[in-house]
Amino acid sequence: MIDMIIEQRRRKLGGGFEVGRILPFAKRHMVGPFIFFDHIGPVDLPAGIERSVDVRPHPHIGLATVTYLFSGEIMHRDSLGYEQPIRPQEVNWMTAGRGITHSERFEQARAHGDRLHGIQAWVALPDGLEEIDPAFSHHAGADLPLWIDAGVAGQLIAGSAYGLTAGAATHSPLFYAHLDMAAGSTAEIPGDYTERALYIATGAVELDGMRHESGRMLVLGANASRVRALERSTVMVLGGEPVGERHLYWNFVSSSKDRLAQAAADWKAGRMKLPDADDAEFIPLPEEPAPPAPAMS
Repeated sequence: MIDMIIEQRRRKLGGGFEVGRILPFAKRHMVGPFIFFDHIGPVDLPAGIERSVDVRPHPHIGLATVTYLFSGEIMHRDSLGYEQPIRPQEVNWMTAGRGITHSERFEQARAHGDRLHGIQAWVALPDGLEEIDPAFSHHAGADLPLWIDAGVAGQLIAGSAYGLTAGAATHSPLFYAHLDMAAGSTAEIPGDYTERALYIATGAVELDGMRHESGRMLVLGANASRVRALERSTVMVLGGEPVGERHLYWNFVSSSKDRLAQAAADWKAGRMKLPDADDAEFIPLPEEPAPPAPAMS
C-alpha cells in the first residue's frame, strides 16, 4: 500500500528561516505533477523581525506555485502587479509559465508578531503549456469546498476529489486537499489518479498497519484507500497524472535543460521584470550548482 516513505529534510532559506523540504527527493522527484513540497513552520515570528527573514523577489518558469496556510499571513507581490495577502484556509495560485517574479514578506508578523504554519507546493505545467502567459489568482470561500464526515473536516485546495472541484484553474488532472482528522477517525484517500501521496503535517496516522508521525510523506500504491488518525492530525492528500520528465534548477522547472540555462541567464542579466511594488532588492542567482547541462546530441 505504501510505495515509499519520504522524511522531511530541514532547509535554510536565509535570515534564519527554515522549512521542511519533502519534494523533490533523490529517489522520487515528483508525485503526479507535484514537483516541490515544502512544510513552512510552525514558527513563531516576533514583532519587529528583520526584513532579512522575508523571501525577497525571485523568478519562476514552467510551474504553478500553490501556497496554503494553517496559520499566519504572508504578503505576495508579483511582476504582474498583484499584491495579495494570504491567510489561513486560502490559496494563492501563481502560474509562472514563461516567467514571473514575486516576493513573499512577513509584514503581519513584523507589525504584530505571528505564528506561521503552512505548505508551499509547486505543480509542473504539462507539455505544450510550459510557456503560457503568467497569471495569478487568489481563492477563498466557495472556491475551496468544505465537507465534514465522521470526525474528518476536509477542504479541497485544488483540482477534483471527493465529488468536488476547487476554483483554481489547473492545467493537468490533479487533486490536493487538507484533512483535519479527529483521533480515531478514518478518511478516504481519492483513488482516481495514477500517482498519490499523503503528508502528515501534525499528529500521527496509521496506514498499512504502521504508525507514521508528522513530517513524513507516504507515496501510495494503487491499493491504498483509507487512512486512520491515531491522534488529532492534519493531513494533506495530493496526486494526479504524470506530466513527463521535468528538470529543476533553483526556482525554474522545464522539460528542457536548455530552457533552464536560458532562464538562469535571463535572471542573472536582469532581463526578468521585478514586482513594481517590491523592486528595491532581489535574490541573486546561486553560483553553485550550475544549471543542468543539456544532453549531447
